[in-house]
Amino acid sequence: MPAEPSRHRVAVWRELRRAGATLLGQGVWAVPDAPVFADGIARTEELAERGDGEVTVLAASGRNESDAARLEALFTAERSEEWAEFISDCANFDAEIDKEIRIAKFTIAELEEEEHSLERLRRWHRELTARDVFGAPEVTEANQQLKHCIERLADYTERVFTALHQL
Repeated sequence: MPAEPSRHRVAVWRELRRAGATLLGQGVWAVPDAPVFADGIARTEELAERGDGEVTVLAASGRNESDAARLEALFTAERSEEWAEFISDCANFDAEIDKEIRIAKFTIAELEEEEHSLERLRRWHRELTARDVFGAPEVTEANQQLKHCIERLADYTERVFTALHQL
């Protein structure tokens, strides 16, 4: 990619991150050979072309089992970081529901805000699940946390409707 304007390089970088690619170094990125990554690679190629850059896509594998295992470990480590961030956001959602209950803020506007927050978590969970092709160890906790968030919103929804019908 040309150095200027930088927006093209940044757009390519963001698309690679969004697709779940792992940076190996010096502009070299890797994704597992799985269909879920095809669209991200295609979008990256389009963005690079628009910025007068180029992308070379290679099918590669480790020279031996330990090389292949190392690539899998690098990829899984990045998914683990993403899952940890997701789990943290679930805890933030839980804390937000606790706060709204504590201050008895049972309004439709607040309920809609929390519904949007939960939908964002669900969307993020779907995206992470799709690109976590090797199964990072945090996925079980992430699934439990999302389920907990869904239950918390259901409880909060009941409280909002109970409060509104008492008026």
